[in-house]
Amino acid sequence: MKYIVVTGGVMSGLGKGITMASIGRILKNRGYNIVPIKIDPYINIDAGTMNPFQHGEVYVLGDGAEVDLDLGHYERFMDVELGREHNITTGIIYSAVIERERKGDYLGQTVQIIPHVTNEIKARIRSVAEKSGADVCLVEIGGTVGDIESMPFLEAVRQMQGEEDENDFLFVHVTLVPFTLLREPKTKPTQHSVKALRELGLQPDIIVCRCERALKEDVKAKIAMFCNVKKEAVISAPDAGDIYEVPLLLEQEGIAGYTMRKLQLTQLTEEDHEWAQMVERRRRSSEGKKISVALVGKYAELEDSYLSIKEAIKHAATELGCNVETKWIEAEDLEGVDGLDSFFEGVQGILVPGGFGVRGVEGKINAIEYAREHKIPFLGLCFGFQLAVIEAARNIAGLKDAHSSELCETPHPVIDLLEEQQGVEEKGGTMRLGDYEVFIRKDTLAERIFGKNKIVERHRHRYEVNPAYIERIESEGVIFSGTDRSGVRMEIVEMEEHPFFFATQFHPEFKSRPDNPSPPFKAFVEACLRE
Repeated sequence: MKYIVVTGGVMSGLGKGITMASIGRILKNRGYNIVPIKIDPYINIDAGTMNPFQHGEVYVLGDGAEVDLDLGHYERFMDVELGREHNITTGIIYSAVIERERKGDYLGQTVQIIPHVTNEIKARIRSVAEKSGADVCLVEIGGTVGDIESMPFLEAVRQMQGEEDENDFLFVHVTLVPFTLLREPKTKPTQHSVKALRELGLQPDIIVCRCERALKEDVKAKIAMFCNVKKEAVISAPDAGDIYEVPLLLEQEGIAGYTMRKLQLTQLTEEDHEWAQMVERRRRSSEGKKISVALVGKYAELEDSYLSIKEAIKHAATELGCNVETKWIEAEDLEGVDGLDSFFEGVQGILVPGGFGVRGVEGKINAIEYAREHKIPFLGLCFGFQLAVIEAARNIAGLKDAHSSELCETPHPVIDLLEEQQGVEEKGGTMRLGDYEVFIRKDTLAERIFGKNKIVERHRHRYEVNPAYIERIESEGVIFSGTDRSGVRMEIVEMEEHPFFFATQFHPEFKSRPDNPSPPFKAFVEACLRE
């Protein structure tokens, strides 16, 4: 097994995840099987309870794991299906070690960071790598060098390097080369970052330099000299207009050749150029017809809160050869105002994404009502689906106080816990997380969109459409066109007499890929193009 470990320095958010995903894509293009692992040093067990304002979106894997958004990058770039074992957190490691200590597995030893915690980290990395049957295991260590919480993980990979053959281990360090106002690149942050890494016993093999513009050869030579790496191993990674261009930019810098020589890899197949062709299609689509889509969310200030939705829209636009501009609207801004025309002026579509909590709910409902009444293409996702049902119950079926029992007391809980969920106090106890089957009614918009009557999509919710209200709501031209196998849980809602009104209880954005867009997103963008 070959291992590539990606670390970062100077500041967070430099793009370690995109860098690792790009390296994985480059190796996959040469015929190698790849398995990625993301290490998050936070003490949370997973990302499920984390505030999107602080950490971006919670990405959901097929097995229901709630994980860091970087795993979404891995799945999209490398076209792989990942599971909970591919995300390791401090919380997971310490919980496992403490559980073993309580069981007596350490035979009375004093349990310490070294060797017990580091052994647990190494064992998990190797287990995932071996179980996958991959050729190369890529490991991203979150945070930055010097963070106290990442120390055990850095120590664990230092030990692993000594335990593996020297040609089986490669360290990639992502760092920042800022430019002054006079456009002079400064290498000191990179030098200090690598110095901190070397003090921990780790010597990077490759330094990926994040910068505004490409570095000149003399700057690369300076970094190579002070950081004890070969000049060809200093990779310039300037800002890209599109993240999917990054693998091609790194290729141009020679990262593939150096990586393969260091790990003694040979090209297994003729190089796959599909990625480059997809990037070219994306470039051409940016020159195509322009449309505007309003995204009404409660975390709109931080676009990474809706990262997978942004990417799914881009995937659909690439397929359709158009340029979609996203207009970000804070849901709370739509509450208590006279008319919404100014908010939606010039938009061809309205999208209401998921979210938890009561804040911004009425603003989202107002946006849905506006889309319905003004015949604007609408796409609702998860909570957006539930709010579309509430809006229909209030304004079409005449149930003026309709709401979700999750949010408030209401005489008409059109969104509620199902009978078998009642009395479960633990929030995650009845969450539907991950892949579930969805059965689609014939002769519906849903059937036309998906082209089949059974699909599997990823979920992240607890409350459901209350079966007691379905007949009342459907009598007014609302169609529940998708359900679970039992027919009790509603999964898709659409409306007659509307150019495009479609909402899903599941999250189709998590399965969208650059060369295979999610069907609901493609259909939504197509409808917007017709406006």
